[in-house]
Amino acid sequence: MEKDEKLVFETVALAGEVLLTSGAEIFRVVDTMNRIAAAYQCQNLDTFILSNGILISTSGKEHGSQAKIRHIPLGGSRLDRIDAVNQLSREIGLGMHSPQQAYERLKQIQKMPSRPAWQQVIASGVGSGAFCYVFGGGMWDAVAAFVAGLVLYLYFLYLVKGRLSKIAMNISGGALVTVVALLMLNLGIGSNLEMVSAGAVVPLLPGVAFTNGIRDIADEDYISGSVRLLDAMLVVACLALGVCLTSFTYNYWIGG
Repeated sequence: MEKDEKLVFETVALAGEVLLTSGAEIFRVVDTMNRIAAAYQCQNLDTFILSNGILISTSGKEHGSQAKIRHIPLGGSRLDRIDAVNQLSREIGLGMHSPQQAYERLKQIQKMPSRPAWQQVIASGVGSGAFCYVFGGGMWDAVAAFVAGLVLYLYFLYLVKGRLSKIAMNISGGALVTVVALLMLNLGIGSNLEMVSAGAVVPLLPGVAFTNGIRDIADEDYISGSVRLLDAMLVVACLALGVCLTSFTYNYWIGG
């Protein structure tokens, strides 16, 4: 199979970009890129991967040295894309795809759509209600958390997405959850504000990012791991701040 060194280089870079954008841990990104490069006999590949950026370079006979730097903003996890790239890399290792075919497949994976909005909203509601019940809330508390989870994701998907910073979005989301929980409790649906609020914010907690941050640190990728942990803790702090401010305001208003 005739190899195009430039196309192979672009394929390796795109694989790393898709993985990192989808929230993969640094070790997985580096390992996948090296496997694809080895399968296509891309020599002297050097990679420097951070949680929000990729720097790769290589030297070849036909095109000489090549280098690429890409900034990758921190985002959510897309395990479906990560799984698709991993499967593709295994197929490349078995010689099932030419560089052109692999590049086109990566482009398709990069454009894989998210779940429909209605599925995300329903999943948020079901998850909120289930976690509320697991945390010790009653059946009606779970119903209240279900409603709060629905409202929260509708708010994120249709009102503030792309309009607010991540900090403002999470603070306002925590506040909204508490307001909905208070309304539900005042209507006689549920009785435990803490359990309802805790269950409703669970869909927003960055569990995958937190876990990957720990894995990056364990793999000695200290910078990337620290950035991911800091980002995850910032999300948790903002959600807690929104919940606490609303609860204190309500208690002060009722007490006054």
